[in-house]
Amino acid sequence: MEFKHYSVLLHETIDNLDIKPDGIYVDGTLGGGGHSLEILKHLGPGGRLIGIDQDEDALKAASERLSEYKDRTTFIHTNYENMVQEVHKLGIDHVDGIVLDLGVSSFQLDNAKRGFSYMQEDAPLDMRMDQSSPKTARDIVNGYSENELTRIIRDYGEDKFARSIARHIVQAREVRPLETAGDLNRAIETAIPMKARKTGGHPSKRTYQAIRVELNRELQVLEDSLDGMIDLLNEGGRLCVITFQSLEDHIVKVNFRRNENPCICPPEFPVCVCGKKSKGYTLQRKPILPSKKELEENSRSKSAHLRVFVRETSKDSTPPVTYRKAAGRIKG
Repeated sequence: MEFKHYSVLLHETIDNLDIKPDGIYVDGTLGGGGHSLEILKHLGPGGRLIGIDQDEDALKAASERLSEYKDRTTFIHTNYENMVQEVHKLGIDHVDGIVLDLGVSSFQLDNAKRGFSYMQEDAPLDMRMDQSSPKTARDIVNGYSENELTRIIRDYGEDKFARSIARHIVQAREVRPLETAGDLNRAIETAIPMKARKTGGHPSKRTYQAIRVELNRELQVLEDSLDGMIDLLNEGGRLCVITFQSLEDHIVKVNFRRNENPCICPPEFPVCVCGKKSKGYTLQRKPILPSKKELEENSRSKSAHLRVFVRETSKDSTPPVTYRKAAGRIKG
């Protein structure tokens, strides 16, 4: 099956990277190579792209798609949480830009063997981003306790029926292990009231998201990696992060705000004494959203949010006044 992935917010991301022809850029979620291809088109002979992905199918597809630029491209099979170490192994101290596109690729969703979609009834319960990992979604569905299932469905799926869904999954697996998407779908469907099933979209959507996030440690990896990526940037370098769910977007928003204003002094202090210095600023307060044209072309882009952080640590460099004033009023 061909590896396909519609690169969401492609032009907005490339524009906000502010690409230098001789710069070094990292695509931490390479996927089908859509963002990387556009970056490479802007690079000269002295530029370099480092493409990282934990999915070997993605790396193979991207290496073929980007073959024209193989002299300035390096591919690495790993999770982007290892980005800093891997870049340093290449003898590179800092880079000029980083892209993270946290969405599941169309290939992963549409390939039944990967088990990401609730629409493929016969698909195995897999959901691994990294196929070399031994743990699958089947292990979570059949091995987690009712309380553990409730926790992930409530916290990662934000489903108000989390307790009921967890209980019905446990009841179903007591009869026989849940092996396919159809098995899991039927357990979930019985847990949700008929009225909610008619109005709330597919009943399995939130549970599948929760299981996928838990299995691939998606929120933990994101939260643990952002500081290191900001530190990896050169002065003026930019980190562009595309998220597809509110939990991811909140992590990015809070992290960028903390790196912009890390001071922990009590508000009544007239001057900062904690010594924590700003690492830069968020390019704009609100996230960049897909255009109307993009939404018409790709319905999967409707939940996409792009946030951009600019690395800037020189003494006289501060974020735009209008943004700094607004940022001080935002909570959460």
